[in-house]
Amino acid sequence: MSITVSFTLNGEPVSAEVDNHTLLVEMIRDQLGRTGTHIGCDTSQCGACVIHVDGRSVKSCTMLAVQAEGADVGTIEGVALNGKLHPMQEAFREYHGLQCGFCTPGMIMSALDLVQQNPDPSEQEIRQWLVGNLCRCTGYQNIVRAVRAGAQAMRS
Repeated sequence: MSITVSFTLNGEPVSAEVDNHTLLVEMIRDQLGRTGTHIGCDTSQCGACVIHVDGRSVKSCTMLAVQAEGADVGTIEGVALNGKLHPMQEAFREYHGLQCGFCTPGMIMSALDLVQQNPDPSEQEIRQWLVGNLCRCTGYQNIVRAVRAGAQAMRS
């Protein structure tokens, strides 16, 4: 059974016809063409698919597209403004909080939610918050540094 789902994506109204069992990550990538949100594990373990739904981080592989009806959805494509990297994105670049980059969109989206709730998180709070985001490349130290630097830049 198909259904039309409509919501705001990165500030723009969107809609697409999807099957009632379509995951939100599939709708975003396949129907709406926003491929910055990655599919890593299909089991909600890796966090590569983290987006914001109504201001909170959500693993989009665990949410049906129909559940986003009327929501305000944000993906990594909506983080930079007017071609300028967001301070958190800039911090990930500057502090080399990425290597292969596959986990980076989910890490940044999770970090932005953390900083929205706690503008000055400690290293331990950052590590605890990102426990649901897996990175196979970095060892996390540079990711933690990047989140701290991004949070500091956002406070400035």
